[in-house]
Amino acid sequence: MVGGTFRFARHFGAMGLAALLLGCSSTAPAISPTPMARPAPVAPRPAQPPVASAESQALSQYYAQVQADLLIQGLLRTDGGGADTPFTDTMLTENFIRIALFDEYARGAGGLVARETQSRLRRWQVPVRVDVSFGASVPPDRQATDRARIRSYLGRLSALTGHPISLVEGGGNFHIQIVNEDERRALGPLISRTLPDLSPAEVSGLTNLPRSTYCIVYALSEGSSASYSAAFAVIRAEHPDLLRLSCLHEEIAQGLGLANDSPLARPSIFNDDEEFALLTRQDELMLRILYDRRLRPGMLANEARPIVREIAAQLMGSQ
Repeated sequence: MVGGTFRFARHFGAMGLAALLLGCSSTAPAISPTPMARPAPVAPRPAQPPVASAESQALSQYYAQVQADLLIQGLLRTDGGGADTPFTDTMLTENFIRIALFDEYARGAGGLVARETQSRLRRWQVPVRVDVSFGASVPPDRQATDRARIRSYLGRLSALTGHPISLVEGGGNFHIQIVNEDERRALGPLISRTLPDLSPAEVSGLTNLPRSTYCIVYALSEGSSASYSAAFAVIRAEHPDLLRLSCLHEEIAQGLGLANDSPLARPSIFNDDEEFALLTRQDELMLRILYDRRLRPGMLANEARPIVREIAAQLMGSQ
C-alpha cells in the first residue's frame, strides 16, 4: 500500500383543531351539516443541527478571519491565472514532475512524516466513484450546495482526464467527509473500517488535525501497485464558503494523483501560498498529462520526463 497524500495550510408551531357542534330546532327540520374541510397536514419541523462545541465555534470564527485576511491580500484568486502568471511548456514539465512524481510525506513507524521523497507516477485505473457524507452539524441547504458543486467539479475533472469520475450515493471508492471538529474526532472507527490497512497513527492523522491543517486526503493503493484503489478526504465544516470550495478542489485533485506541492508552481493550487483558491489552467494541463495514455502508473521521474516534455509541448502548442 502506498502512503497517502496531504493538503496542509499554508475548507412550527402545533396546530389546534376546533370541534363544531351543530344543534337542531324541534320546530325546524334537521339540516345535514356540510362537511368541514380538514386542514392540510403540516410537515414535521426538520431536526435542528446539534449545538457545536465551543472549540468548533471558535474554529468557525478563526477560519472566517483567515479567509477575510487572505482576500484582503489579493489571495484566494478564482480566475485560474492570467497575463500576470505566464508559464511555458518547460515550466509545465518541471512543475508536473515535482508535483506528480514526488511525495510530500513519507510513511514511518509513527505515522506520516513531512519529508519530500521521490516517488512513482500514481493514478486511478478504475472508475473513481465519489461519495460524500456530512456530519449532523451541516444543515440540509449547505449539503445541497456542496453536493452540487462537487458534482459539477467531478464532471470537469472527468472531461479533463478522460477518466470516469462521478458522484455516487453510496459504495464509492473515494470518500469525502464534511464534518466539524467534534464529528471528525469520532471518525476513527469508520476510517479503520473503510481503510483497514491504515495504522492507528495514520488514522489519528485524519482525526486529530491541528488548526493549521485546513483539510486532508489519503489516496491509497494495494500492495506494491501504483494504481489507486481508495481515497479518504476530510473537509472542515467550519470553513467559510471559499475556503471550503478551495479544499474540495485541491483534495479531490490531489487524490487523483497530483500528490505533492511546489512553491515554483504558478498559477497553481499545488503550492502553499494560497494565491489561487480554485483549479487553474496549469493545474488542468497537469491533470491531462497525468492521465495521458503515453504515461503509465509506476514510472519514475527519469523515464517519465521525456514523455511529459513531449505532451506539455503539444498541449501548450494547442493553446
